[in-house]
Amino acid sequence: MRDFSVFSNVDGDVTQPPVSLAGLKILVVDDDEDSRIYISTVLEADGACITTASSASEALEVLLQLQPDVLVCDIAMPGEDGYTLIRRVRAVEVEKVATVPSVALTACAGSEDRVLALEAGFQAHVTKPVDPEDLIAAIASVLGFGQA
Repeated sequence: MRDFSVFSNVDGDVTQPPVSLAGLKILVVDDDEDSRIYISTVLEADGACITTASSASEALEVLLQLQPDVLVCDIAMPGEDGYTLIRRVRAVEVEKVATVPSVALTACAGSEDRVLALEAGFQAHVTKPVDPEDLIAAIASVLGFGQA
């Protein structure tokens, strides 16, 4: 019987099966409404249940109530930025909230920006404009999908 746990493309390269975000609760935080809509649409198309917030303070309230499976957060927001939010999240006493897997979104694509995001408490860094496949792969990565 053939093992379908991996796929081969037309060139014969072995690739991992597509990841599904079906049923995952994801909080998307971005001050830009168009970005929130775009990211939400991408993730909902993959089966995720999306809640949005337009600020860090709103996101913290939602996080405590929703306790999502993943946080996807813009870095550059007025008032409290994404770095401040993730530091506040990591300090929360509710373990499921404090340890929520998190993906930073930013237009800053330099390696130092990636380091800043990871040092602040994010597990992944995705640059804007967001490529849907990159975002889904980053979410899968922070959740440990596909790891043995």
